[in-house]
Amino acid sequence: MRTTLDLPDQLINEAMKLTCQKTKTGVIKIALLNLIEKEKIKDLKKYYGKVDLDIDDY
Repeated sequence: MRTTLDLPDQLINEAMKLTCQKTKTGVIKIALLNLIEKEKIKDLKKYYGKVDLDIDDY
């Protein structure tokens, strides 16, 4: 999907250096994947201590 975004150059450049990405598209994909993962983990944390999995260690 093509999308036009107005993003600060400094922010994109720093993200590209930190992630070793050579393209803006690559860094945006990584950012979106990290955001999705973070939100899913946050959603799962609300169940901490509320679910008994009854797992036996062998």
